[in-house]
Amino acid sequence: MESESIDVSSRRRKGEENVGDEENKTHKLQKTENDSVGSCLDQPASHYDPDTTEPVSYSLKSLDELLSWKRSEANPFNVAAVPLANRQPPLTRCQLKTLVSHDMMGGYLEDRFVQGAESEEPYAFYHWQYIDIFNYFSHNMVTIPPTVWTNAAHKHGVLVLGTFITEWTDGGKMCELFLAGEESYRSVADKLVQIAHCYGFDGWLINIENTLSRVRSSMVLWYDSVVEDGALRIFFQACDGIFTNYNWTEHSLESMSSYPASQGRLGDIYVGVDVFARGEVVGGKYETHKAMDLIRKHGMSAAIFAPGWVYECNNKREFRANQDKFWELLSDFLHVHRPSSALPFVSSFCQGFGKKFFWRGKVESSRGWFNLSAQELQPLYLRQRLESSGWLRTRGCPEDAWNGGCSFLVEGVIPSTLSKVCARIFSLHVPLAPSSLVSFIYKPSEGVKVSLELKTTDATLCSYEGVQDIQHNSAQPKVLEGDHELVQRFTENCGVWRPDGWTLRGCALRDVCVNVSRETGDQDTSFSCRIGEIMVMDAESLKVQPLLVQNVCLYDIVWRRGFGRSMSNQEELHLNATMRWNHPIELVRHFRVHWRRLRGPDPRTPMGQLTLIGRSYSSMFRVCELAVPEAPCILELVVEPVTREGFTVPESHWGRRVLDYTSGPLG
Repeated sequence: MESESIDVSSRRRKGEENVGDEENKTHKLQKTENDSVGSCLDQPASHYDPDTTEPVSYSLKSLDELLSWKRSEANPFNVAAVPLANRQPPLTRCQLKTLVSHDMMGGYLEDRFVQGAESEEPYAFYHWQYIDIFNYFSHNMVTIPPTVWTNAAHKHGVLVLGTFITEWTDGGKMCELFLAGEESYRSVADKLVQIAHCYGFDGWLINIENTLSRVRSSMVLWYDSVVEDGALRIFFQACDGIFTNYNWTEHSLESMSSYPASQGRLGDIYVGVDVFARGEVVGGKYETHKAMDLIRKHGMSAAIFAPGWVYECNNKREFRANQDKFWELLSDFLHVHRPSSALPFVSSFCQGFGKKFFWRGKVESSRGWFNLSAQELQPLYLRQRLESSGWLRTRGCPEDAWNGGCSFLVEGVIPSTLSKVCARIFSLHVPLAPSSLVSFIYKPSEGVKVSLELKTTDATLCSYEGVQDIQHNSAQPKVLEGDHELVQRFTENCGVWRPDGWTLRGCALRDVCVNVSRETGDQDTSFSCRIGEIMVMDAESLKVQPLLVQNVCLYDIVWRRGFGRSMSNQEELHLNATMRWNHPIELVRHFRVHWRRLRGPDPRTPMGQLTLIGRSYSSMFRVCELAVPEAPCILELVVEPVTREGFTVPESHWGRRVLDYTSGPLG
């Protein structure tokens, strides 16, 4: 167990550094004075919110900021924790691609908080299966995507682009500077490459909205590259693709199609569609499908700009329904790609936000929250008309959940002419193990039976008729020995499991479907089924012992006094500190960070209970405004790993750091 001794007074300084946009600040702690954050941090103050010291994502606003950027001073919290997942088919084999450019009220809102934010009605995106590339857009010169977006997109095999933009007169002056010669523009290009590599995203959208005198650079995507006669500029030949402006006509598309440089590269032309429908444009709003129809007709890719219109300009309380409606209207023109990964395949359908936070079916927090890093692999959201009076719909539902912020609701009417309905909820490519186990957590309505259907690449259907529900009292999965009672009951209740397991060699999971059938009769039957979690795992994973969380360290410690969440009118001592540890991030769903008082200030008081502080989706965590006992005191910070399968790890494998602090003048 590691420990650290400090004097409270040694971590308090005078002065104030302003960090971030004024309009985006969140005041979560009433401080008794204008105290300092930046002057007592080891890392640059721009990494943290000035009011709460929470880690934040941010942009670079000037050419000087870009050219002076150093990897050694990069924000470690903004490094993506999720590598780009494989997908089927690979992007390089897709002719008709779809890019989404996220432009939301200037950017860097709740999503700038790396560890999430409290929010009752946030914006989130979760129709990843329809898109290939995600671009985070703002009007700052260098827009670095917040890590929460990169994590969510990568989980679904979607590329993430930042934005480099110059606009108006000031933009023209900047272009004159960095395009003055080969050395200057190569310096800018090198910095952009370094930033993308450091933070783990995949490239840049280059948006030059001012007059240029000289361009020799080659970038990923170039915006605004169609002139009045519809001809492509020379930039198309020097980059990976073109993002056109929005005021095109069908004649423009025909001209682009016939342009010599576009032959064989029509799929690299991303025709811009402004969902806000500003100016003389085709489609937009809930008629965006009209633009998509023409774009696909001419064999081109699409760049959907600002689909957050469904949030900004509509009832935010109906956000999920409005977003589902928008993407359903486009579904005929979009192509579903299949995320590809190794076992375990698991999803509790969390969309990265919710009214409450659930953990293993129980409410862990009753506050509204947002954190896209918590978003799990998303299902297919659909609405179908069936024969006769039948219908079927799937959607996220925040009223109840197994883990995270929402469950997945399958609802509809089984018509009298059908014995069952089937909803395809995942389209995947997941190689199965020789012995694979399936976990399915759900709540059906009365009068119906629910079953899971797994379709594979080498067989129409993998199924077993002897499957039964396992009744057990504990919802705390653990890493188990091979002869553990639950393993035995799993095999006894789920059919004959030979030592060599089911023969699934070379078999890959392709589709996950839910079947709902009526129990009796042949009348129209309304139903709903709330799905909490689906998991397919290698049976051998039940026997694998977890790794230790090691080398927990503590730095950037800030002590402050203020009024926290408690009802007390007295000021409290608050701890702010950055934790870092070693543990393979790919082996965990997340980390749970706890604290407790070990001793002090009164030595007669017994040791405190472990209390959850929060969850981390990387191997770092910022403790923010934690009300702690007065000095002298010894407290313990604890890191609990949760495996991808959701198994509880023995406490002996948790990481710990002891903090021993003494009194001193705070101010």
